[in-house]
Amino acid sequence: MLETERSGARPETLETERSGARPEQALSARVDLALLGVRGSPPLRRTAGAGPSDDGHLIIDGLSAAVPRNPLSPYVLDGDRVLLDGEETGLEVSAIERPAFYDLRTETGVAYEKIAKLHGRDVLATTVMQTCIRYDESQRCRFCTIEESLRSGATVAVKKPTELAEVAEAAVRLDGVKQMVMTTGTSAAKDRGAKHLARCVRAVKAVVPDLPIQVQCEPPGDLATLSELKDAGAESIGIHIESLDDSVRRHWMPGKASVSIDEYRAAWSEAVRVFGRNQVSTYLLIGLGEDPDELVSGAQELIEMGVYPFVVPFRPHEGSLAVDVDHAAAPRSDVVEDITRRVGKELTATGMLGADQKAGCAACGACSVLQNVGG
Repeated sequence: MLETERSGARPETLETERSGARPEQALSARVDLALLGVRGSPPLRRTAGAGPSDDGHLIIDGLSAAVPRNPLSPYVLDGDRVLLDGEETGLEVSAIERPAFYDLRTETGVAYEKIAKLHGRDVLATTVMQTCIRYDESQRCRFCTIEESLRSGATVAVKKPTELAEVAEAAVRLDGVKQMVMTTGTSAAKDRGAKHLARCVRAVKAVVPDLPIQVQCEPPGDLATLSELKDAGAESIGIHIESLDDSVRRHWMPGKASVSIDEYRAAWSEAVRVFGRNQVSTYLLIGLGEDPDELVSGAQELIEMGVYPFVVPFRPHEGSLAVDVDHAAAPRSDVVEDITRRVGKELTATGMLGADQKAGCAACGACSVLQNVGG
């Protein structure tokens, strides 16, 4: 696990007043929490999967936060407080309780929790296909553990559209879910899994028509499929590249790197036409080795296209090649803070805010600290 000095944490920036953290200190503490994690077990937590894992879901200073659980962290979750070396950080913290829909099962006995999970305070998230053609070690994204949760029995391989609709209805009714995210492993078909996403969206919209949905997939082979996703009822889309540096892509995601950056640009451009400006997003991971200035420059290019660059710190987690083979460490906190501030400034200047997206990771914001700087 990570140690304070490995993250580049700055103790002098983490000191806070008992009356509450000043804005600069609060941001530094929030960045370090994203990297170092917290000791303790929040009621809502997640292990393994396609996205950030081994995390606990909290509300910090009014914003959703996905924070790694780390027994070596200097931060401790103590009720509604986060302590640093036993001292108050001044951050306002509240835990997100385990949702009621987790206690239900389908008629065939499948636990709702294995079909979709609560992320943040009000986001229902699911991976509609929990396998990926790129999961062979020579092709796998080195930060991904999409199939590990399947192997552990925490989920099911393919989510049936009717069962997803059943879970979504219960999550809205019982727990006040306000948006939904559907991602997928990549299939061998030309559409790369997008058509099953469309089937799932249609089923959910038939039951809860007012629930905004973001879909996430690789660029489909036929860009007309993007219109099919929109026609099915999806309000926004994530087409995640993780890095705009080809050398980084070839090392970290050799399978996905076979899809060229030009193909991603074509997909983003068409997605903006179909879904609208600021309803298209892509992950950019901080800490994969990309030059910070080039990462920010790439984010600016995306913003000009109408694509929201969701900059998120890379967090190594168990079961990934990054941990098991590379022994990779998280990025320095000062680098994360600098890049986040610079990208946030560009987003604010153009009026492109994550909170204005109808659904999705940027709308939730928990895995990043962009919303803490106004993005």
